[in-house]
Amino acid sequence: MKPVAERKAELLARQTDLKTRIVGIGEELDSHEAKDWEEMATEREADEVLEDLGQSAQAELRMIEAALARIDEGEYGYCVQCGERIAEERLDLLPATPFCRNCAPRK
Repeated sequence: MKPVAERKAELLARQTDLKTRIVGIGEELDSHEAKDWEEMATEREADEVLEDLGQSAQAELRMIEAALARIDEGEYGYCVQCGERIAEERLDLLPATPFCRNCAPRK
């Protein structure tokens, strides 16, 4: 079983990576200077991809921040819905998950 301190360090490292990525995406979106319609269309397509990546990074960042709060509260590793311990294997794959396998939202 991985110590909570090690999981916290991993979450903090991922948080730093995501924040750096979000800043980079913002800088890339601000840097476009298209001259003609064709270039503008190409840049707009690229911008849509960057915006999706940015939104995904922000969603993951919110999950990490919530997981870090659970660590500080001593509740990390326990399902927020049923209170059962989250399997170590699940935390290895999804360290910020708030749900056990049984309570994970089904989509």
